[in-house]
Amino acid sequence: MLVDFGRSGLVAKARSQPEKVRQVLDKVATDGVTTAVDAVRSKLGQPIPLGYCNVGVVRDARAEGFKVGDRVVSNGPHADVVSVPRNLCATIPDSVSDEAASFTVVASIGLQGIRLAQPTLGEAFVVTGVGLIGLLTVQMLRAQGCRVLAIDFDADKLELARSFGAETCNPGAGEDPVAAGTAFSRGQGVDGVIVTASTKSSDPITQAARMCRKRGRIVLVGVTGLELNRADFYEKELSFQVSCSYGPGRYDPAYEEGGQDYPLGFVRWTEQRNFEAVLDMLAAGALDVAPLISHRVPFDEAPRAYQLLSTDKAALGILLTYGHATEPRHVRSVALTDTPVAASGKAVVGFVGAGNYASRMLIPAFKASGATLHSIASAGGTNAVVHGRRTGFAQATSDTDGLIANPEINAVAIVTRHNSHARLTAQALRAGKHVFVEKPLALTHEELEDVKAAHAESGKHLMVGFNRRFAPQVQKMKRLLGAVTAPKSFVMVMNAGTIPADHWTQDPATGGGRIIGEACHYIDLMRFLAGAPIISVQARRMGDTDAEAVTEDKASITLGFEDGSFGTIHYLANGGASFAKERVEVFAAGRTLQLDNFLKLRGFNWPGFKKQSLWRQDKGQTPCAAAFVTAVEAGGTAPIPATDLFEVAKVTIDVAEILRAQT
Repeated sequence: MLVDFGRSGLVAKARSQPEKVRQVLDKVATDGVTTAVDAVRSKLGQPIPLGYCNVGVVRDARAEGFKVGDRVVSNGPHADVVSVPRNLCATIPDSVSDEAASFTVVASIGLQGIRLAQPTLGEAFVVTGVGLIGLLTVQMLRAQGCRVLAIDFDADKLELARSFGAETCNPGAGEDPVAAGTAFSRGQGVDGVIVTASTKSSDPITQAARMCRKRGRIVLVGVTGLELNRADFYEKELSFQVSCSYGPGRYDPAYEEGGQDYPLGFVRWTEQRNFEAVLDMLAAGALDVAPLISHRVPFDEAPRAYQLLSTDKAALGILLTYGHATEPRHVRSVALTDTPVAASGKAVVGFVGAGNYASRMLIPAFKASGATLHSIASAGGTNAVVHGRRTGFAQATSDTDGLIANPEINAVAIVTRHNSHARLTAQALRAGKHVFVEKPLALTHEELEDVKAAHAESGKHLMVGFNRRFAPQVQKMKRLLGAVTAPKSFVMVMNAGTIPADHWTQDPATGGGRIIGEACHYIDLMRFLAGAPIISVQARRMGDTDAEAVTEDKASITLGFEDGSFGTIHYLANGGASFAKERVEVFAAGRTLQLDNFLKLRGFNWPGFKKQSLWRQDKGQTPCAAAFVTAVEAGGTAPIPATDLFEVAKVTIDVAEILRAQT
């Protein structure tokens, strides 16, 4: 699916994801065509590691239950070296070969479908679609003591199914699946159907319903059309369920990333325990995968394997074999170009983080500023190599400590998850580097104090990515407000949009929550436009309610300033997507400025100014990076005074604490 999607054009991509088209149209309406197009291209340009079934030997183990030298299966991608959380690995029994074990994860997909169907000894089950997962499912149902009917259009695959003990039906040869199912069940209707087919047609589900007995079970493991006839299900009280990958724990960050297992007494079969069950079946000889291997392709020829996958309909199990030497592959840095020779006094930058925002916004901004791009680091390496090669970095690495310590680098840009910002910033400052860190600077007061201490020790420039104060229309507002001596009143609205409660940004320990992670932009913007220290902070969020999983991201923040100015920030995640994301209004001395989504600035009763409109949304990312690079190269004062950065960080953390303490 991913290979075909990657090769398709924009129109085909849009047709396959109509729900995304609506999101793009909303973004066009609010942010403009060019901004929306850039966002789409950036999203589609993000690299996705392929594969999720592999076998390897543990080189380094930091998880309980595994040790160096163990043979394990994992759902890591196709690569020489993978890093996988503990719950997504399982130890391979000695009697199971590497080739056989490599089928474990994909077999677990079929096994989870079987567990949902709950077959019992002697029941009659149908498997519709006997590709790789279907043929594994046939064998596991047979091991469960079930009689099995396999349905497919491919005679060769049906022959394999017969060798595993199934009866068969080939609609391509004119055979009627419903009649075959009825005959197979001796006229009673089959007990259950597991659909492991991939088709846009709804026929597999319709046929499954018509061949089932009363209260039969249908489980969809594959992908089919879902235009269902209510009568087919109603009259027999059929159950229909869609199986989710390889078991409980899938897509649960606490289980998959955090290593938090479910108690066996309450969740008998998790992803990992399904892996172990498949391995036990392989060890016992109840599952035979040798006939399913259709191709063996050396890892260095992996593109040929993916070509076979999408063009050879007879392909089943395509094994990537690792016959090359392994030690040369255990490297943490890869040269992308010749090491740059920077002129004396130039900013030589190392990037820590290579995600969507870094690749789409910051790296192009630093490149445009004339900085020398030296090294780029990412945890898995893939993003660093892909984006580093495209933008002209000399080196990609997964060794963040090495990047920060590199004497050839004099400036570090930190664009990682929020919980690492303060630690990496302090580390880089103490290593004698100038630091550009994406917001937020810190998640806690303790982290902030450590950064302040590191900054005082280093004497280097520290910059937080508060780009909005560098936006051309905000700079215009600042100049206009410079002639106003009276206190100012601010109203700022951020229509932030909803983010799922389980997203990492919502986790206080990882993302800090959206007030710390994003509303800090507006706290800084108001501080910049007011031009005076913040002396008072008030905040109120939505009250606790069962209707909203998260209430902290629906809040109002009121700030008071030393010069008598005040302002309110409405940070709201419950607004409409077609409504503009950002609006800034300033009232002062009988005049008003209104900035609408960084596209249109208007003045009301403002002498000599009526409006300033842009063809393209500009939130100041490029001049923000350029200001930092200039400061590194030319010296002098920091683009944003460190006192402002620390003040905004402290106030932001205070606001989050006020909201969390609200009763």
